[in-house]
Amino acid sequence: MRALLSQPVVWRLAVIVWGVVLYLLSAQPGIALPGGFPGIDKVEHATYFALGGMCFLLGLRLAGLAQGRTMAIVLTILLCSLVGVLDEWHQLHVPGRSGGDVWDWLADTLGGFLGAHAAFWVEKRITSTTRSARQ
Repeated sequence: MRALLSQPVVWRLAVIVWGVVLYLLSAQPGIALPGGFPGIDKVEHATYFALGGMCFLLGLRLAGLAQGRTMAIVLTILLCSLVGVLDEWHQLHVPGRSGGDVWDWLADTLGGFLGAHAAFWVEKRITSTTRSARQ
C-alpha cells in the first residue's frame, strides 16, 4: 500500500477528485448543515483545502517537480488560493449561495498552507518506508 502511495499519479488523481467534489458541492443551492458553532464553515473550508493542498504538494514532490521546500509550499498556497477564488466566484452564480466571501477565501488559503506542511510529514513517512522496504 505504501508503495502505491509513493506514486505521484495517485496524488494527482486525488487532486482531480478533490476539485470535482468541490465543484459539485459548490453547485448545490445553499447547504445548511445541522449543529456546529459560529464560524464552523471556515473550519470546513480550511480542512477541505488542507486535504487538497496536501494531495497537490505530494503529487509535485513525489514526481520530483518541486525539490525545494519553499517553492513547493508557495505553489501549493497559490493553487489553493486560486481555486478558492474561483470557488467563491462560482458560488456567486449558484441560486441560494452567497459566494464572494473573503473570509472563506482566506480559510481556503490557510488550508493550503496547513496542507502543504502536513504533506511533508506524509512524504517523509511514505519515502522512508518505501526506502526501508527496498533494502
